[in-house]
Amino acid sequence: MAELSAAENELLLLKSKLTQQLNFIYKDVELSISCEDLSDQLVELMRLDESCTAPIAYKNHWSQKDIIMITYGDSVMKADEKPLVTLQHFMDNYLADSVNSVHILPFFPYSSDDGFSVIDYSSVNESLGGWEEIQAIAKDRRLMSDLVINHCSSRSAWFDNFIKGEGIGSDFFYTASPDDDLSNVVRPRTSDLLRETETGKGTQHVWCTFSHDQVDFDFRNPEVLKSFVSIIRLYLDMGVKIFRFDAVAFLWKKLNSSSINLPETHEVVRLLRTLLEHAQHDAVIITETNIPNTQNLTYFGNANEAHAIYNFSLPPLLINTLVTGNCLYLKRWLMSMPPSQNGTFYFNFIASHDGIGLRPAEGLLNDYELTTLVETMQQFGGKVSWRTTETGAPKAYEINIALYDALQGTTKGKDKLGLQRFLCAHSIMFGLEGVPGVYIHSLLGTQNDYEKVANTQHNRSINRHRWDYEELQDNLDDETNHHSIVLNSLKDLLDIRIKQPAFHPNATQFTLHLGLQMFGFWRQSLDRKQSIFCISNITSHEMELAIHDLNLIMTDNWYELISGEVIDVQADMMMLAPYQTVWISNILCE
Repeated sequence: MAELSAAENELLLLKSKLTQQLNFIYKDVELSISCEDLSDQLVELMRLDESCTAPIAYKNHWSQKDIIMITYGDSVMKADEKPLVTLQHFMDNYLADSVNSVHILPFFPYSSDDGFSVIDYSSVNESLGGWEEIQAIAKDRRLMSDLVINHCSSRSAWFDNFIKGEGIGSDFFYTASPDDDLSNVVRPRTSDLLRETETGKGTQHVWCTFSHDQVDFDFRNPEVLKSFVSIIRLYLDMGVKIFRFDAVAFLWKKLNSSSINLPETHEVVRLLRTLLEHAQHDAVIITETNIPNTQNLTYFGNANEAHAIYNFSLPPLLINTLVTGNCLYLKRWLMSMPPSQNGTFYFNFIASHDGIGLRPAEGLLNDYELTTLVETMQQFGGKVSWRTTETGAPKAYEINIALYDALQGTTKGKDKLGLQRFLCAHSIMFGLEGVPGVYIHSLLGTQNDYEKVANTQHNRSINRHRWDYEELQDNLDDETNHHSIVLNSLKDLLDIRIKQPAFHPNATQFTLHLGLQMFGFWRQSLDRKQSIFCISNITSHEMELAIHDLNLIMTDNWYELISGEVIDVQADMMMLAPYQTVWISNILCE
């Protein structure tokens, strides 16, 4: 008998692993196909039978040079030009090498929720452009795309077939009975969970975690899994390198359970990682799980699940720190966060297309702090989105506000230090362990869009402004303009960050103890050659930093990277202006 090649051996190992994972996922489901046969089909859909090589375990496919801009495909618009082309022009002309990756929010045909109610996963929204424009962007920057995996649009062909009772999709959706006990189900919306729908098979009640236009898939049907594996293969072919698994925590449903974070959900993520890594070794999965911090951390698995998780607790904690002038809660949280293992990283952000989620702050901020934060944001023009708790009571779920406006003052009211506070927030985020994600409207210092809220009647529209590109160019080309100042200031910080080995996403991090009005942490490069002390005055008044508290090695030269100044290690004190950040390093990387 001929000896198997290395690729053939790896393929057998892969199929065996997939079969084990499938057996776990479908252990309580009666299938019409064996898990061995289903494994074969998944391998074929991903085209892994053509050539199969194992990924290197625990390898970091990222560095301090990775910065991801978050944007809609039409955040910048120009007459008679495809928005994706305009977006690429904006990135080429104004971001250059400061930002090497881009997360284009759902760019598919959709019916609601600004793209997250997908009608067709296989095509690009014609109003934005086509796959040609997506591939052009992917050639220049690492492209991150959403995989809206929990639900699709009620106007999709799949749901049309569900209504007809025949064809592909007719059995893709999760249904339940109004008589079922659904009291334990956890969800982020106040609308009814079940949507009554007349179908060719009679009246059905479709599970809708988010809205009645977003109908939830039934992953107990392996045909749903196969469809998403085909979609992943298509996105890889189109140049996508980073996959954002949207709302994945709700993927597996089970009656008489919370239907969130179920073991089957975690195993589906692990299975998709197995397939994806074998197809393209440097592909990355980021799970979008806007849930309490301890639950969110479980999506790392044992460095075998998501490559990255959203650091959802960072936005509310950091904003709370800067509007109260007290870093107690942020400091406690940072000290409790486990370092990411090699092969994983934290995805840090403080603003996005969504609002400031409050569930990830539950258990970290007390009720008084949460209430004060909500009331402060409302004073600055913010809106509040609500959810229903297990007792049926309404509770603030999300604050909707542009980040620049969120930081225009403190709990005492507005002041003139908004820009300094805004830059302080970013200098803290840019220094933290992980990869930074920067929302386009943060880069541009965009403020609350009340007109869009009035037009859409949706709170989240407040932070989803659409820029006319020519107007934006006029603003950015004027060095005295607010938007130009913000963009250039953030780019200056990013340009420093990407040169520092100590800012590698997996470099060592320790929290410093400098009182409650100074927030600080220490980073050390993987080769242990560079140290950076990241320290911020998080108050509206000048503060003294005691140099001796840092225990700087006297025989080294020390530099403040942001200003370029040499640090006098013999000095007793260093004065920090309101909201000033210093990055003190023993190596000057220019």
